[in-house]
Amino acid sequence: MREFPQGKATVVLAHGAWADGSSWRKVIAGLRSRGVPAVAAPLPLTSLADDVAALDRVLERTDTPVILVGHAYAGAVIASTNVPKVAALVYVAALAPEEGETVADVFYRAEPHAKAPQLVPDHHGFIWLPEEAFAVAFAQHASPQEQEYLAAVQRPLAVASISVAVPRPAWKDRPSWFLVAEEDRMIPAQTQRFMAERMKARLRLRPADHMPMLTDSSAVVDIVMEAVGEVAADR
Repeated sequence: MREFPQGKATVVLAHGAWADGSSWRKVIAGLRSRGVPAVAAPLPLTSLADDVAALDRVLERTDTPVILVGHAYAGAVIASTNVPKVAALVYVAALAPEEGETVADVFYRAEPHAKAPQLVPDHHGFIWLPEEAFAVAFAQHASPQEQEYLAAVQRPLAVASISVAVPRPAWKDRPSWFLVAEEDRMIPAQTQRFMAERMKARLRLRPADHMPMLTDSSAVVDIVMEAVGEVAADR
């Protein structure tokens, strides 16, 4: 695959619940090896508004067109920014609520996988993922060492982040891509396909778990490069 000229676009990656920016490390390395600048946005996961504000602060630091990439919950975050420099959106096993829907609405659209964990907020209003769920449902294709690391660095998600209706999503006005993780035990593949088709996104299917950026990173790099290439062709 051809390299993308430096300075033409920046990829900004947004992590989902129970993860942090380090979950993108393999994708960042793959994109940078092809000449594409890539950075991970640190999201506090305290509310949808807080997370969009954090993403916008990262976008302020770029002076090129941006391809936004969101995983899981962050699909709602990348679609809620109004920054004009965003040229395309890429969803990686992500959630894409329609205007007026909440993240919880789409997350619970289908019956959960038999091995999906039960999610209950603590008395602070934050949801933590049970440690055993990282190996059973969150990243079952990852190595034991990666699963242990994910559990150790997890960031809890506030109920407030998933219980507010989203505004008009950016995918209505920008080209989008969607990588469906067919072996995802957190967000059922049929839910992902429903959202991707509703968005009219360019759909790609992979036999991946909920964390393809770790367990199938080359596929994630490839779909992001598709978006990068289209943005480049249009400019």
